[in-house]
Amino acid sequence: MNSEFAVRPMRPGELELVLEWARQEGWNPGLDDSLAFHAADPSGFFVGALGEVPVGSISVVKYGDVFAFVGLYMVHPDFRGKGYGKAIWDAGIASAEGRSIGLDGVVAQQENYRKAGFEEAYKTVRYGGVISSVPASTLTASIVSDKLDGLLRYDAGIFTVPRPDFISSWCTSRKSRRTAIVRKSGKIRGYGTIRRCYEGYKIGPLFASDADAAASVLAVLAKEAAGARVFIDIPADNKDAVALAQGMGLEPVFETARMYRGKAPEVPLKNVFGVTTLELG
Repeated sequence: MNSEFAVRPMRPGELELVLEWARQEGWNPGLDDSLAFHAADPSGFFVGALGEVPVGSISVVKYGDVFAFVGLYMVHPDFRGKGYGKAIWDAGIASAEGRSIGLDGVVAQQENYRKAGFEEAYKTVRYGGVISSVPASTLTASIVSDKLDGLLRYDAGIFTVPRPDFISSWCTSRKSRRTAIVRKSGKIRGYGTIRRCYEGYKIGPLFASDADAAASVLAVLAKEAAGARVFIDIPADNKDAVALAQGMGLEPVFETARMYRGKAPEVPLKNVFGVTTLELG
């Protein structure tokens, strides 16, 4: 390994560089993901660099004192096979400071993650395509702007740990993203965000108390896509979520496994109709 190599926190502009690498790898990030990603945990993003040149990356975003999530783990193709990836991985994992750690592993890497102590909790399937039919619902969702009253508590009840800074940034309406909330009897019954990506749109999170609430949110968010391709990462065990995606004309295009090292959070998968993002959980 080159003696000039070191792992350090990302500097301004480097998260955008890494997301461009992710785009080149076909991960299809959102156009402005870096804003909310950084808000989630400014100390959670690292690069491995040769002198001043970043050659690889990892994010280990910490949610409080008990949980962290790994993402954006990659080495630029020009620098693979030189041991840099292992060094980046070790430094990133060490930053989690004894927390339980989660990640979404692609099929080809799942055995390596098992060797590192991660165990599969459930499979996630990405459904994608042009929406051909909007789901029907007895409820009516609406687009929100900056008023997120109650949303932070609702999200924490499903994600299982609070992430207020991330949600405040992720769910604030901008030109490239919209968030819809459905309420019943004054209480939030579900919400979801759609964001513009390099290819089409992604919906996530999509959290709801039941399929009817999820359908109402999807009906609103579908309008934002305006005929472009839409992608949703769905826990395979949530049959209602799978049925909604299939009913919209979406098909499986990609698969990962949610894996944990340490105590896994008790996520109510019946309420997860779409994962927030494979990079941050």
